[in-house]
Amino acid sequence: MQNVFRYTLLAGCFLLVSAGVTGAQQPSSQSSASQEFVATKDTSVKTPHGDPFKVPKDWRLQSRADFVLLNAPEGDALLAIVHAGAAANATDAIKRAWAQVRPGADYAIRFDTPIGPQNGWTGRRALTYETSPNEKRSRWAIAQQYHGDWSVILFDGSNATAEKRGSQVGVVFDSLIPKGYVRETFAGRAAHPLDAERIATLKKFVADGMVRLSVPGVGLAFIDGGKVVYAGGLGVRQLGKNEPVDENTLFIAASNTKAMSTLLMAHEVDAGRMRWDERATDVDPSFKLGDEATTRKVLMKYLVCACTGMPREDMEWLFSSSKATPRDSIESLARMQPTTEFGSLFQYSNVMVSTGGYLAASVEEPKRELGVAYDDAMHRIIFEPLGMGHTTFSFEQALGGNHASPHDTDADGHVHIADMGLNRTVIPLRPAGGMWTSSGDLIRYVQMELANGKLQNGQQLVSETNLLERRKPQILISYKMYYGMGLMTDETMGIQVVHHGGDLLGYHSDMMWLPAYNVGAVILTNAGRGVLLRAPLLRRLEEVLFDGESLAGEQLEASAAASDAEILATRKRLVIPADTRAAAGLRHSYRNAALGVIEVERHGQRVSFRFPQWHSEVATRKNDDGTVSFITIDPGVDGFEFVVGGTQNDPTLTLRDEQHEYVFSGDRGIQHMTARSDTIGTTKQ
Repeated sequence: MQNVFRYTLLAGCFLLVSAGVTGAQQPSSQSSASQEFVATKDTSVKTPHGDPFKVPKDWRLQSRADFVLLNAPEGDALLAIVHAGAAANATDAIKRAWAQVRPGADYAIRFDTPIGPQNGWTGRRALTYETSPNEKRSRWAIAQQYHGDWSVILFDGSNATAEKRGSQVGVVFDSLIPKGYVRETFAGRAAHPLDAERIATLKKFVADGMVRLSVPGVGLAFIDGGKVVYAGGLGVRQLGKNEPVDENTLFIAASNTKAMSTLLMAHEVDAGRMRWDERATDVDPSFKLGDEATTRKVLMKYLVCACTGMPREDMEWLFSSSKATPRDSIESLARMQPTTEFGSLFQYSNVMVSTGGYLAASVEEPKRELGVAYDDAMHRIIFEPLGMGHTTFSFEQALGGNHASPHDTDADGHVHIADMGLNRTVIPLRPAGGMWTSSGDLIRYVQMELANGKLQNGQQLVSETNLLERRKPQILISYKMYYGMGLMTDETMGIQVVHHGGDLLGYHSDMMWLPAYNVGAVILTNAGRGVLLRAPLLRRLEEVLFDGESLAGEQLEASAAASDAEILATRKRLVIPADTRAAAGLRHSYRNAALGVIEVERHGQRVSFRFPQWHSEVATRKNDDGTVSFITIDPGVDGFEFVVGGTQNDPTLTLRDEQHEYVFSGDRGIQHMTARSDTIGTTKQ
């Protein structure tokens, strides 16, 4: 989903984050002055000004008088940390930084947004610069101050490297602290109980955030001392109706499903039907990933660790046919290949995790079709013993009862109910993201995690050994954040937080627990901007438990303001309805071998693109290089960009994600519109 990535960045988190921090090539925290080296390990150094940070493994560091340059191994991405001194404001600080790093550079700003305080830095702002899609490039700057002095981070790099090494960018970003600043830590602190007053404080924080972010409904639950102290909901299931969200209201939990699938894998390891270190081909001889050499290296745990170098290849399933099957999703891996070495960089693959869940089900019920085997095994082995009686993988069952409808913003920022079509594309990959659940059900799962695998009746659902195996760090996501197997662990505040998020169209959720304190929480939302509630809720929970510095409110407001600014800036470049001259050149349909067919539909002056399971109206935008893009704008499916190319006789539309390109060829028939414009507009209409 395009807006998932956008919202995550606005929340102040790097979704595309990190390789393993293992040590230092140079002595820890030494000054980088007059240094130039390629880091053989993640290396602790200081800027010439004395601000500590880490140089990622394989990146080249070059120091100058007031800044350092970091060059990615590919040679097509640069990161600079610049001491801008006592600048007048963030904008002035960023201008000073570019003047030092690239004298004469004058990049057009796409949008300028605030970022919440972090690691002692305040007054933080981010500038994103205009680039044309055919450049396949990202450029941004972040200014932040400490005691009146400004520090600026500049980035300019290819999209492929930005995603592939985004984890390492996250390490730099999150490890950088001001000279003299001591990181806040909750280590060694006793936690306050989540009594009625503190629960009310947390509920009010979420309720106020819902208003600010236009989130209609939230499922919410908390655990303290291993017991559920609140399970319920706030707001409504659907705009325009008064049906309230309660503890049984179902939301799509999306990637929170991954932890459930690895729990099933743990059960099968307990039963001796598979091993974490067993080759995937020993479980399923037909399994293939890329070439033969890659296939031989894949162990069962590698399917679910985000550590094999497999990038996101979500377009294949987001554009898939309704006839796609679980076996189709597994077989699609044969056409994919890792873009980094095993164990070197965090890269997140839904198809890989889905395969892990299905193979676990296949050893549990070898004679049944994969989807049936998985659904049955999950209900019988996981959901029923946990008392998750409302949780299901059936869209029909969920939509026929107490469920929250998805919502998202249109191009003007207004919230609408979103179509469910795109969400159905996850069905063939449901072990990675297809679970419907409620706050009352999901908190029972968290309760079992806090009990190290024990159910409320004292029975062991899975062994403590294999339950905890899933939390062991497999790859670094960002500074002191690790991915295990379907779970993340975060130690940035000196305590361990285990969590995972989930994102699909109109649904964003998180589950989090603090094992040492027997405390946990879940949040399920039914709106696109609900993702911006997740990180602030965790921060607010920590503040309430440990009397932490009050940052959550500022972080949430900054994320909301950034989202507002981004929506406005994007809208200024869009022409809605699509420019008639550009639309007149569209063919009846376009085809790509991997993604299938785009059917072009016309409704008066409006143009829509229809795909196998979803559709959207498209706007046009004239890019700075003179090319034209058609961009989907319906709530929740906004942001898919198709760049016009080819020739009049052989027209194309090109869709890209960060590491892949899909060229659609047009059919032979051209549809003409009677209304034509002389130029492609670039402003709001």
